[in-house]
Parts: sequence; C-alpha cells; structure tokens
Amino acid sequence: MRIIFMGTPDFSVGTLEALIEAGHEIVLTVTQPDKPKGRGKSLQMPPVKEAALSHGLKVYQPRRVREPECVEYLKTFAPDLIVVVAFGQILPKELLEIPKHCCVNVHASLLPKYRGAAPIQWAVINGETVSGVTTMRMDDGIDTGDMIMKKEVPLAPDETGGSLFERLSAAGALLCVETLKQIEDGTAVYTPQDPAQATGTRMIKKQMGEIDFTKSSLEIERLIRGLNPWPSAYTAWEDKTLKIWKASVIENQETMEENILPGEAGCVVFVSKDKLYVQTSKGLLSLEEVQLEGKKRMDIAAFLRGNCVKLGARLGRV
Repeated sequence: MRIIFMGTPDFSVGTLEALIEAGHEIVLTVTQPDKPKGRGKSLQMPPVKEAALSHGLKVYQPRRVREPECVEYLKTFAPDLIVVVAFGQILPKELLEIPKHCCVNVHASLLPKYRGAAPIQWAVINGETVSGVTTMRMDDGIDTGDMIMKKEVPLAPDETGGSLFERLSAAGALLCVETLKQIEDGTAVYTPQDPAQATGTRMIKKQMGEIDFTKSSLEIERLIRGLNPWPSAYTAWEDKTLKIWKASVIENQETMEENILPGEAGCVVFVSKDKLYVQTSKGLLSLEEVQLEGKKRMDIAAFLRGNCVKLGARLGRV
C-alpha cells in the first residue's frame, strides 16, 4: 500500500523499517524539524529522518501540520494509509480524512489506559505488571480512536523506562505490519474504546525527577526506574546534584543484621564500604548506582571509595 509515515523519535524507527521490509511503498516521511542540540547548538536530525534518508525516502518537515499548505501537500500523494507513530503533533481533521482507508496510530499502551504523553514511563512509575501496544484508527481526539489490534508486554521486575521503550517499539512495529494486512484484506475489526476505562498521562518533565524521600521506598524505586534514562531521578548531597540510576527497596528492617541508625526521611541510616541506605516514609532505599554532578556514573561501592558519606547525612535540597 501507498503510505505516508509520520514519526519522530527512536521509538518510531522500528515501525518505519518494518513497513519497508514488508514491501509497503513509503511515498513520504513526515517528521519534526531539525533541532539544535548539545553545547554547540548544531542542528540534529530526528531519528526518523535519518532512517528515512538512509532508505532514500522523501522527507517533509513542516513546522505545524495544521497549516493549510501542509494538508494540501499531503493530499498530493494520494496515500492509502497514513501511519503515525509518536509524531509529536495533533493531526487536524482535514489531515485525517486524506488517506483512502484511515490514519493508523501505534500507541505504547493497552488502550484505553494511558492515553496521552509518556505512557511508557508512567507504566513503570505506577508499578504496572503488564503494558503493551495498541493500533487504532485515529479520530480527532487524543488517543480516543477505535482500537484495531493489541499486544501485551509483561514488565520485568527491574524494567526501566528505557528497556520498556525498546521492547514496546519492537512489539509496535510487528503489530503495525499485522494491522495493515488486516486493513488491506478487509478483515480488520474496529472496536470503540470504553471511556469509563480510560486513564490519561501527563508529560514527563525534568523537575519530576527530584526525589521526595517522604514517599515510600517502593514509590521512589519505581520513579528511579521509570525515569531511566531520561530525565533521570536525582537528589542532592553536599549542595551537588546526585543522580540515582539504580536502587532497591528494603522494607523489612527488623530482619536485617546491620545496625540501622534511626533517622528522618532523607537521612543516611547505614553506610559500609559497599552499601548506603536512605530512610523513606516507609522502608529503606538502598542506593546501588549513582552519578555525582560532574562525575561519571558508578556503582555505590566505587562512589563510597571516593566520597565520605557520613551516617546521618541528609540527602535533598535544604
């Protein structure tokens, strides 16, 4: 089929590659404009643009897809389908009506749960045991269209936002190819979402990574995993930012052999050559992999060899 593909980040690339491999004709790739990045602020291409150019595909980078000239330009390609994967802009009704069949979206959750932005990170942060991907026929709402196919993906106990991102990207690519087969042969079933079961998510922002030790160790550990690798969870130690890349929960303190110093939330209550425990509102948090401002990422034993963390020290901004 003749397809206009719309996507921007790494998550979208797998689906684009899968559609090409399946023999579909990608008549146009639409992605976000190049953006300045790094200290030099040099323009960097979105991952989808890089992938498209490597296959010799035509690339279009409109500032806003709602502009009439963008809609008119896409019409000239007369696509059978428009496939949208993490494009980054809301498509207007006029654009949704362009393809012969419909606009298909690959969404990184089991709809109607986790509509909106950042469903991958929130699944980890909220402690979900199962996530997945859904293909849907887009309408003019935000992730409200009729569902076509779903694929469940169980979360591992040590799942991070990054690892789930990779797994759902791969699952979404395969599911999209299967979905397009059903649309092409007329067997696709379009199931309306139940609004009563819908949940939404909000965008992830950097400041969300600041750890609040008045929360439980379980909540904090999930936050650390969910925000790994971006934007990462962090606290402060001696007026320096300390990123926490990995931690574990210690809830049953009574069974521990170590002599734990009683302390308020955020206090270091145990330190040895290779262990550092922080008090939370419920349970202890064992820091396992950290990165001090201006330093490289390291395990806690390496960090403690180079830094003197005193018992009773408080983590977090005062």
